[in-house]
Amino acid sequence: MNSANTPEKVQAKANQVAKNRWVAYLARFGYITKGIVYLLVGILAVQLAFGLGGRTTDQRGALQTIANQPFGQALMCIVAIGLFGYALWSEMQAILDVDRKGKDAKGILSRLGYAGIGISYIALGIGAFHLATSTGSAGKNSTDSAQDWTARLLQMPFGVVLVVIVGLIVLGIAIALFVKVYKASFQQALDLSSLSPGMREGVMLLGRIGHAALGVVFVIIGIFLILAALQHNPNEAKGLDSALLELTHQPFGAVLLAIIALGFVAYGLYCFIEARYHNIQHY
Repeated sequence: MNSANTPEKVQAKANQVAKNRWVAYLARFGYITKGIVYLLVGILAVQLAFGLGGRTTDQRGALQTIANQPFGQALMCIVAIGLFGYALWSEMQAILDVDRKGKDAKGILSRLGYAGIGISYIALGIGAFHLATSTGSAGKNSTDSAQDWTARLLQMPFGVVLVVIVGLIVLGIAIALFVKVYKASFQQALDLSSLSPGMREGVMLLGRIGHAALGVVFVIIGIFLILAALQHNPNEAKGLDSALLELTHQPFGAVLLAIIALGFVAYGLYCFIEARYHNIQHY
């Protein structure tokens, strides 16, 4: 009898933890921090596309940009709290299933995705902490990291196959993002009932543009991972920063970069909307 009630007790405990107001505050602040990071990545790329300076960078580059501002260390302390808050919420989505994704194959994949996101934001938070305390840097950029682990995988038995599989997984994530764009399924996590129809349409537009931009970047990263495997050259692997830069090497590169960069700006703004309207306590 007790064992039969265990899942219900676990879910009840998960709901109780998720409804803790401090967890909610941290999660919402995490979404705001995530939005700021993506806004910076997008704005810097927009500046580059329009010849106004700027550069292509990734989340760690955005952290370094914040750290270089006046009162940068104090700002980094705040940013680190937000990043750890978002990481905590992501792990709660994965382990406690507060979003009720379930235990079927699709639900497990979603929860594994949340777990991966949580781990990546823990790493970002640690980088922000190092910048805040002047004990180190934000860490390697995404391209250097991608090339490092690609090189390690290629040295393993069946390394080429492993890297190809990772590339295909990244392409799968891109497809999932495009499906989200088509179905606007990201809105299921939001409570927009208090908004007017026009404002809800605006939120959907931001979400679609932002997720589409992410999808394009994941396509580029996935393709170059497969190329790195087939050519047995880890230097072909790319992270977010060099994936954006790759756009500039294409015909009408500045236009392509501007479009995707504006998509990242849209995604950053969408994260702010998530901070306000995500169903964090609606279970």
